[in-house]
Amino acid sequence: MKIIEVITHPEHINTVESIGEKYGAVDQWHAGPLDDEHRAVIRLLVDDNHRQAVMDALLNTIGKHESTRIMVVPVDVTLPIIEPETNEHEKTQSGGATREELYHTISKGAELNSNYLLLVFLSTIVAAIGLLENNLAVVVGAMVIAPLLGPNIALALAAALGDTPLMWTSLKTNLAGLGLALVISLIIGLLLPVDMKSQELVSRTVVGIDSVVLALASGAAAVLSMTTGLSSVLVGVMVAVALLPPTATVGLMLGSGQFTLAGGAALLLAVNIVCVNLAAKTVFLTRGIKPRTWLEKRKAKQSMTTYIVFWIVSLLVLLVAIYLRGQL
Repeated sequence: MKIIEVITHPEHINTVESIGEKYGAVDQWHAGPLDDEHRAVIRLLVDDNHRQAVMDALLNTIGKHESTRIMVVPVDVTLPIIEPETNEHEKTQSGGATREELYHTISKGAELNSNYLLLVFLSTIVAAIGLLENNLAVVVGAMVIAPLLGPNIALALAAALGDTPLMWTSLKTNLAGLGLALVISLIIGLLLPVDMKSQELVSRTVVGIDSVVLALASGAAAVLSMTTGLSSVLVGVMVAVALLPPTATVGLMLGSGQFTLAGGAALLLAVNIVCVNLAAKTVFLTRGIKPRTWLEKRKAKQSMTTYIVFWIVSLLVLLVAIYLRGQL
């Protein structure tokens, strides 16, 4: 349950009220002029199952007016308690976070800035030390602060919405993060002795079908938690598990001259990246996350097809590589 607050010219108030009534707003109320432009505010209390329909209707009717501002405000509790009504059609909708809320949350994780690079730098150092010392607790600590989940989920959302700028931003941020982690771990591998008896380290050089299943499940769980409005902290850590430790392992193995083991870790990293992206896109598709307008939907459909085909083909190639590596 959230409040959709619309600040607009008073002439649009009746339109907003009609939208609220048509699309199932639980309650609505409005105030008088707010500022020198004589704008008014109307608030709609809307449950998760109806919020996307209300948002789309508002954007289609008054969203382009310069005087209009639409905001989504969280509601901790409302009394008396309201039991949401659903039907078979609504069960197929995203239900939970709207397209706009998802975009606002996920796109921030794709920003390439100093904070992102600093977190990658620090988490890589922590992960590398944990791997070298065979310390699971330290490795988990690195997983918690690693920001590598964000760009991958944003890449899948960009494909779902056909948002090319976000797609390129996500790809650039992802490559920058993985590249920095690889360089830092490579330097550590050159400077510090690498203990091949470390189970935490050696386990990241082995890849199998179980690794594929884990990455698919982790990526799907992460996006599902976001689209349903649930906390994504724990599943975010799960996905970070699948990305940062293998990256650090690749660098450490390269730095110590263990090229065969580095190849195994690189294969594991590639499998995890492909599976996380494929699972994320599949969840966005099944949850009905798509653009609002017909033209954007058409563009997104082309993007979605290319995206899914690319990741499926990549996964098949990696499965062949896993099989061939197992035969050596």
